[in-house]
Amino acid sequence: MASGYWFDKVYRYCERGNDHTFWAEPANAVTNGAFVLAGLAALYLIARKPAGTRGVMPAILSVIVIAIGVGSFLFHTFAERWSIYADTIPIGIFMVTYLAYALRQFLNWNWLLVAGGVGAFYASLKYAATIRCRPGLFTATGSGPCLNGTIGYTPALIALVIIGLMLAGLRHSAWKYLLAAAFIFLLSMTARTIDIETCQMVRVGGYRLGTHFLWHTLNGLMLFILLLAAIRHGGRHASATQ
Repeated sequence: MASGYWFDKVYRYCERGNDHTFWAEPANAVTNGAFVLAGLAALYLIARKPAGTRGVMPAILSVIVIAIGVGSFLFHTFAERWSIYADTIPIGIFMVTYLAYALRQFLNWNWLLVAGGVGAFYASLKYAATIRCRPGLFTATGSGPCLNGTIGYTPALIALVIIGLMLAGLRHSAWKYLLAAAFIFLLSMTARTIDIETCQMVRVGGYRLGTHFLWHTLNGLMLFILLLAAIRHGGRHASATQ
């Protein structure tokens, strides 16, 4: 593959349009600070806990959230093919890692069941990424990934809802966090989906803003809530009365 391939420009979002410059997406770029703030705030809360109660995984998850912000910033500034991976790889790592953590720490599954759950989730992500829609059904360029590509995140939303409901049934303290995160994630997915379709309507002083920046800000909040669940209720037998 020619080396130039990795530096081809990628035009996916309303705010950028066909502008190839570094700061063509100022709102989309700056709002990645929501991920960095979420990760740093979580690390601060972890540092305040007594030494024997901090746990390693919440800190690791917090660092991954910061990496999501950095990777997404690179994508929305350079907007080149290599930066797609800087954007998507940390997201994928967080989804798989948090799922494994939730199944093990919240639901107390054994490692064999955790591996099976993670494997099924990964397969669902791969399948969702292949789904194509007919032209006009929220596709950025005619036929293509459904919901402007947001269809690929539906397995994560479904997993949040299912695990949240399972935890509610077990009266585990984390259930409210996961269902709240699922609701916010649904809102952010909606904002990501309608970015292109509402491009001409969502303007600020004539500037085409779009709605993708809401995907970042809402997801920053959503991920912070998930980190809070891990920090406060990571014990496997936490009851709803704690």
